[in-house]
Amino acid sequence: MIPKIANLKTLLFSVVMTLAFTSFIVAQSIPSPKDVYGFNVGDDYQLADYTQIEDYLTKLDNASGRVKKIEIGETVLGRKMYLLFISTEENLAQLDKWKDISTKLARVQVADDEAAKLSQEGKAIVWIDGGMHSTELAHGQMTSELAYTLATSETPEMQKVRENVITLLMPVMNPDGLDIVVDWYRKNRDTPYETSRPPILYHYYMGHDNNRDWFMNTMPETYNVTKILYNEWYPQIVYNHHQSSPFWTKISIPPYADPVNPKIHPAVTAGVSEVGSAMSKRFSLENMPGAIADNFYTMFWNGGGRTVPYYHNMIGILTETGHTSPTPRFYDPEKLPKTVAGGTPTDGTDIMYPDPWKGGESHFRDAVDYMLTATWAVLDLAADRKNNYLYNIYKMGASAIEKGKTEGPFAYVIGKDQWDSFEAVNLVNVLLQGGIEIEKATKDFTVGDTKYEKGSYVIYGGQAFRPYLLDLMEKQDYPTRFQYPGGPPDTPYDLAGWTLPLQMGIDVAKIKEPFDVSTEKVTELAGYYEGSLNRKGSYGYALSVNTNASVAAINKILKSGGTAYKAMTPFKAGKQTLPAGSFVIQGDEALVKSLADEYGLEFTGLMAKPEVQLTKLHLPKVGLYKSWVANMDEGWTRFVMDEYAFDTDTLHDVDIKTVDLSKYDAIILPSQEEKSILHGHTPLEMPEKFTGGIGLDGSLALSNYVKNGGTLLAFDAASDFVIEQFGLPLKDAVEGVDSKDFFIPGSLIKTGIDTTNPLAFGMKDTVSVSFNKSRAFIIDKQSKEGEGGKEDIKDAPKPEVEVIATYAEKNLLMSGWAMGENKYIAKKPAMVKAKYGKGAVILYAFRPQFRAQPRGTYKLIFNAIYEGASD
Repeated sequence: MIPKIANLKTLLFSVVMTLAFTSFIVAQSIPSPKDVYGFNVGDDYQLADYTQIEDYLTKLDNASGRVKKIEIGETVLGRKMYLLFISTEENLAQLDKWKDISTKLARVQVADDEAAKLSQEGKAIVWIDGGMHSTELAHGQMTSELAYTLATSETPEMQKVRENVITLLMPVMNPDGLDIVVDWYRKNRDTPYETSRPPILYHYYMGHDNNRDWFMNTMPETYNVTKILYNEWYPQIVYNHHQSSPFWTKISIPPYADPVNPKIHPAVTAGVSEVGSAMSKRFSLENMPGAIADNFYTMFWNGGGRTVPYYHNMIGILTETGHTSPTPRFYDPEKLPKTVAGGTPTDGTDIMYPDPWKGGESHFRDAVDYMLTATWAVLDLAADRKNNYLYNIYKMGASAIEKGKTEGPFAYVIGKDQWDSFEAVNLVNVLLQGGIEIEKATKDFTVGDTKYEKGSYVIYGGQAFRPYLLDLMEKQDYPTRFQYPGGPPDTPYDLAGWTLPLQMGIDVAKIKEPFDVSTEKVTELAGYYEGSLNRKGSYGYALSVNTNASVAAINKILKSGGTAYKAMTPFKAGKQTLPAGSFVIQGDEALVKSLADEYGLEFTGLMAKPEVQLTKLHLPKVGLYKSWVANMDEGWTRFVMDEYAFDTDTLHDVDIKTVDLSKYDAIILPSQEEKSILHGHTPLEMPEKFTGGIGLDGSLALSNYVKNGGTLLAFDAASDFVIEQFGLPLKDAVEGVDSKDFFIPGSLIKTGIDTTNPLAFGMKDTVSVSFNKSRAFIIDKQSKEGEGGKEDIKDAPKPEVEVIATYAEKNLLMSGWAMGENKYIAKKPAMVKAKYGKGAVILYAFRPQFRAQPRGTYKLIFNAIYEGASD
């Protein structure tokens, strides 16, 4: 019997009310962030620390079947990192299915007809994160509300998103830093320094560079996330939240600025713009002005959380949202500038800024609201076009595979015979971590006239993530761009060149044509080649200096009470001749064997002491200067020291002035501007404890340290400080040169090495150095010019300066962009040793440890430290 219309309406109303009431009850049983934090996310002056956030995430996970929380690893300082999966309960019960579909499509493991079917069946995978840069406080807080709303809201849009999207939410990318910054804000609230930033790095080693580590994966935080993105889930959209937007705007959104890297599939570029359009439209419809696009951020550089996805056929999104602090502020509408962000008008006539913000009150909650709105735009788009996104990533991957067949290269081969096989394996692992498919030869093979040993690595060019492979292995050719005709160069976003084989000193063969080789797929991170202990050593053991790993081994042997010497000339060990600078070791055989296994080192037993000059080493004691002006180069230097087992003390300004510096075999000044080292923060910027710099008394202490026999290393910008304060006979060749005439914004520059100098033992004679608006030296010479003529006088003593590294005479640019390099730095010293009293100052015109990438120049640091530690 068909019910009457009135009864049907009543029935439907009852069902709707029941569902609504049920949803209300469910929502009521799920805690909101305020229930745990005691305040609303985005309230003025309020911040949740990581313990509170962990507590909330656990309670949300326990209370909602739409949320699944997993632990993906730990941070440098041991905090847990969590990832949330948010979707319907039915979808979460089938996560393995959705992951499998995403994997098959991203890696092109199925035929086209099957890919089309899986695209219909699968769910869009969208990654969203907050809290990467900890001084950008809003996004690390916002993600709690995002998770709550996405899990509990019953709007049609949220239901659609949950049904069609698996949201991978990373609530806090840098938990260590979040606690550092929250603690600093709380301590300084209601003081003049309420909105200041901490005087230490908010990532233990990298600071802000934790968004520059996305292909090297040196840190557990980046590695933990990279494993999810490029080896497990393969999201079609990766969204990084950041702060802050350009002055007098609310949020910076896609599309981004030129240039775009031609290795990126054009559909990625179009997809980024599509997401930006969805954001812009939503902000306009929700009466949220101030969204600006096409500003500063480009699509050329690789290495960031937003940019690495491009090379994996994923849509990478970065937004920069205004108002980073819980402290409110006021923008006087009467002071609205006519243009923002380098010339964009604020009158609504610019297509990339059609709805300008006119000023007024600005609160922390505004940032939260803009971030949430941008996120809803992304998720809504993904839900509506999930089939399209799934199929597109497949099509882009298939196109990459086809290009590998038609355009080449056919393959890259990383042979077993390397100058430094330790770093060769590290390069293999960098690529594996980034999702590159790699094979290992199971037999010896030949390509052309070159023979390769079993165990060499073969990387085929025809694979889904071909853009990533090519971008890391090939040199960059950054386009020459100017801010306006005849004007200064348009500075690239971050770097212009980063080619890994060049930086790491690895020989990689680029093979154009197919060849025969028997291989097996590498399914987990590669181990170092098998180490060995050749011959019994009644006297001791010999170890080549050519590998960076030898340094870690020597330091561990010295720490255990063993003895180590450095050979000042080549010598025979068994059937091989070891180069100058190699080590002669006396120590526990079991330890030597374990180090051989750990690092893949070849120790050769010695029956007698080699008949060459040997310099005895003791365990180096290194002092590392750490300014209260938080300095990423200091963090990276500390990381390298820790990785290679150096005994390192941190030296703050007061330590430089008061500690007995003579106990240090070497002191390192990381790259930092001269004024910043000398004066540090002012009382207008920081509490008194963190103000001031080394000052004149600290400069004098360093001067006396060196005069009395110490060894001082100064990287890049810090060399200006040492030259000025010590009165060294050196100048910076490019100081004051107009950028229109000379410009190297972050590129790899060919540099010759004097390998006969002990400071360059173990180095190749030609390397690439990382030149980031760096320096070149000029050694002062006596002038005999006077009153227009040349004076006939005796020669003054020549400066006691040794040149260890020199920029090449020609073809300086190896990767990136350079202007004026031939005129201003060709044939000029890049690293020098200046005698100073009984000691020495070693100056580097570049950063030999930049972001832990240029492994080929590490030994220039290690040798200098060992020179200071020579008995």
